[in-house]
Amino acid sequence: MSAFAKSFRDLEVYQESLVLSLDIHEFAKSLPTEERYVLADQMRRASRSVPANISEAWRKRRYTAAFIAKLSDSETEASEMQCWLDFSLKAKFMSQPLYDNFDKRYERIIAQLVTMIDGADRWCR
Repeated sequence: MSAFAKSFRDLEVYQESLVLSLDIHEFAKSLPTEERYVLADQMRRASRSVPANISEAWRKRRYTAAFIAKLSDSETEASEMQCWLDFSLKAKFMSQPLYDNFDKRYERIIAQLVTMIDGADRWCR
């Protein structure tokens, strides 16, 4: 796996999480005015933290525990985003199809992160 990645930018999980964070950013613009400075901010921060922590994990590959910790942070932020998606759906800020799309993509990212965590020795030097 890691033999093909020369940079965190080569990682599919990074690329997917970056695109998804941009999609979340665009969605946040559609939130009601009273939510633009609370929910929108939470969503933007959590969604941006996913790829940011992946990039940080890549630089910590010399230390397996640190690598795992940063990937775990990324996984946690992705899970937090699922909470904000749940809230957005229940508050009727988001349609069911959009919710399903975002949630499915976060599930895929979380699965990729868990796979990397479980196989950390293959990624670390």
